[in-house]
Amino acid sequence: MTAYISSEKIKQNSEILSNRIRKRYAHLKKRFARNNIDCFRLYDWDIPEIRLVVDWYVGHLVIGEYVRTQSSSYWLAEMANVIGKTLGVPKDNIHIKIRRTKTENELRYKRMDNKEQGFVVNERDLKFKVNLSDFLDTGLYSDHRDTRDILRKYAKGKDFLNLFSYTGSFTCASAFGGANSSISVDRSETNLSWAKENLKLNGIESKYHIMVKSDVDEFLIKAANEKKRFNLAFIDPPSFFKNNAAGKSFDVNEDHPALIKKVLKLMSPKSIVFFSTNHQYFKPRMDNLGIDHIHELTPRTIPEDYRNKKVHRCWKLFA
Repeated sequence: MTAYISSEKIKQNSEILSNRIRKRYAHLKKRFARNNIDCFRLYDWDIPEIRLVVDWYVGHLVIGEYVRTQSSSYWLAEMANVIGKTLGVPKDNIHIKIRRTKTENELRYKRMDNKEQGFVVNERDLKFKVNLSDFLDTGLYSDHRDTRDILRKYAKGKDFLNLFSYTGSFTCASAFGGANSSISVDRSETNLSWAKENLKLNGIESKYHIMVKSDVDEFLIKAANEKKRFNLAFIDPPSFFKNNAAGKSFDVNEDHPALIKKVLKLMSPKSIVFFSTNHQYFKPRMDNLGIDHIHELTPRTIPEDYRNKKVHRCWKLFA
């Protein structure tokens, strides 16, 4: 049952949030504009009782609430209204998302609408298509903005493997860093088509950057049998997933060592593997991977606009 939230409490929340958003926007907008960055986080659950994240997408707002039993649709609409008025954003450009802290029984990437109102945003010298209305996620994880910048510095002359590749932002980053080739693996045809669009937006020759629709585990087994080799990889698995039809499930806390070991079998000597997860209670178990050099990069990979310094964690492994 939804709890009652008084008009006085809503007014108080509105004033606090409006002041915070106004100051944050003024602080971030100019510096990101100088770096040609169109998308950034304005509010990151800064105030415990206002359980929102607010992202700026070049004149659009994506407002997500982490729902709880006390959540009220009226409260959320009022918060969205005050944020829009504070920044002068019209209602048609405000996109509300309902988020939950556990998604193992949900289809996170299920289509929510069919508006197909995508548009292009800049991230430094890269371009990406985003869609703010049709899915829970937008097509671009801005919390990995700096991770992409780090990875591309290692990409020159490399053969890159991108697992759970989503819309191919890391594939684009590797190509701009000078990768010779890449293979991007994802279970979703929608994601792979989106990734192809991103390659095209960035003028990247698709014949050297292959998209593979596959379960990642099945791909790794097949690639090992075919003796494929890579010297740069990025692994960003979901925290959980379950495929009842195939009788498969994945829990990143339990299954990441086995996943990383399978990837390492495909890596040439002196390769680099990046592993990342957004699981908020992740417990790394990397002591028995058979490699000596493992460095956590998390502080370097979290952008300044993210107050939550555990929005993801990231490691660099030297194979």
